[in-house]
Amino acid sequence: MSQQVLITGISSGIGAALARTCLERGDQVYGLSRRRPAWEPPSNRSDALHFVQQDIADLQTLPQALSNLTAGIDQFDLAILNAGVLGEIRDLGDTSLDEIQRVMTLNTWSNKILLDSLFAQGIGITQVIGMSSGAAISGSRGWGAYALSKASLKMLLQLYAAERPQTHFCSLAPGLVDTAMQDYLCDLPASSSQTYPSLGRIQAARGTDAMPTPDELAPHLLQCFENLRSEPSGCFIDIRNLPN
Repeated sequence: MSQQVLITGISSGIGAALARTCLERGDQVYGLSRRRPAWEPPSNRSDALHFVQQDIADLQTLPQALSNLTAGIDQFDLAILNAGVLGEIRDLGDTSLDEIQRVMTLNTWSNKILLDSLFAQGIGITQVIGMSSGAAISGSRGWGAYALSKASLKMLLQLYAAERPQTHFCSLAPGLVDTAMQDYLCDLPASSSQTYPSLGRIQAARGTDAMPTPDELAPHLLQCFENLRSEPSGCFIDIRNLPN
């Protein structure tokens, strides 16, 4: 059955793979991203992709962009809060408040504005998935601003779950995925893993089955989203802890 799906950050990576997979299965996809997608929808599904170019970190213009994108919509089956930024791997003591705020704005506060704007428009949402990370709970050295933003996103969705019981909320850590983020992490000097041990595990996983591509992962993610509806709303789930 066709669904109406909202996805942020569809220009590349996981967001692009999810958007393409949703289109292939017959969904109507509503996407926002800072850059226009470099990919094209299937020729017979071009009218099923609805796109507005928007930097979701621009909190002032985001509500109007959403209004333009969702005109005539009163319900989304699924909203995937995917857009995000890593920031630099460095000690928190060496990270400026400006850098922390930059990461928090995109990874956390933009999602509050997005949800508030949709609900204010009277749009119902059956399920909200916040794409998260193990960094939300691990507290690993070096992940400073990113970890803070994903921990805050986790709590943000948990709070919304208590306020809006008609919507199912979940923060989902998708595990290691071979995206542009890995280009940065795997290009860091091997010696960096002595200071930041989690880097060594990531760098060793690239090119193995432990780090699938977004296109390989997307169908599994969509099936996982459906299964997560049986979990308590507001939950945090690491996909690596789910049964295969």
